[in-house]
Amino acid sequence: MRIPSNRDFTRITPSAFSYHRFKSYVSDCRAVLLPSFGGPHLLELRSNVQVPQLKPHEVLVHTRAVSVNPLDTRMRAGYGRSIFERLLPLILGRDISGEVAAVGASVTSVSVGEQVFGALHPTAVRGTYTDYAILSEDEVTPKPDSLTHVEASAIPFAALTAWRGLKCTARISEGQRILVVGGGGAVGLAAIQLAVAAGCSVVTTCGSQSVERLLAAGAEQAVDYVAEDVELAVKGKFDAVLDTIGVSETERIGINFLKRGGHYMTLQGEAASLADRYGLAIGLPAATALLLNKQLLYRCTRGIEYSWTYMRADSDGLNEIRKLCEAGKMKIPVHTTFPITQVKEAHEAKDKKLIPGKIVLEFD
Repeated sequence: MRIPSNRDFTRITPSAFSYHRFKSYVSDCRAVLLPSFGGPHLLELRSNVQVPQLKPHEVLVHTRAVSVNPLDTRMRAGYGRSIFERLLPLILGRDISGEVAAVGASVTSVSVGEQVFGALHPTAVRGTYTDYAILSEDEVTPKPDSLTHVEASAIPFAALTAWRGLKCTARISEGQRILVVGGGGAVGLAAIQLAVAAGCSVVTTCGSQSVERLLAAGAEQAVDYVAEDVELAVKGKFDAVLDTIGVSETERIGINFLKRGGHYMTLQGEAASLADRYGLAIGLPAATALLLNKQLLYRCTRGIEYSWTYMRADSDGLNEIRKLCEAGKMKIPVHTTFPITQVKEAHEAKDKKLIPGKIVLEFD
């Protein structure tokens, strides 16, 4: 396969000529395929994987770096199989940083040759572990010049997940108090930075290795949940609680810390797990019933709002995240990088928790 330069690409239009030029340069590329669910050994880096034709609202990105998210390893192991099994083989990956190689006819926000970063929706089948990824226009934004591709690729999915909870669901505002349960992970760190930038005071729980980093990110208090009793160490009530851990104990603690009218949000919604266990026909209605029951219970007994929160493409959120990055107010440190040819090793390290922080896959 010939790797084209930026000048080789053109805006994709419905004309046969532009389609021909596009197909002649990028008809196929390398991609990491997951043919069946299981361990890291199942990941296959293949060449000559077909690149689909762009739709009018889509952007073709020449990948430079992608991060390895917990969702990637969970999907590889079978999380979401009720949805994805019939669609195998999958291409994993959500975050991306790279250059625009081509754009659909309706795209106006980015142009060919521009450096961008962004993230795909959690349910995307063709992910970003590929030389050429396809995202919608709303899923990418210009990459800040201050960030390398490796640094930029670590941010969008985690930050948009935090954005979805804090800005879209809780609608946080200046002067409010926010509790982030599990601030040491990428979503927790992004949530702290988003809340601090919004003028909120933030308290977080975390492991001992994360305390100093989260205080430096702007948290007013970082409680080591192993060494301290969280319920004694944390004082007062909060307007919103974002729980990145989502077990019964953290839910109980988070709920108890909320003011009336406050929002409890957990990342550990049970829709996919129940669908995997019982099938879509039973699992999704069961998950809906469970969520509605909890919402009604907490609203009636405590006067609070309860929700499961998930990442969703949001151009407004992505643009604000970009501006925070440009201002130096949003950054997720990268602990280790692997070349894409070592994707199996990267997933194995993540599974075995050999690397405590963010892992990024680099493309040559």
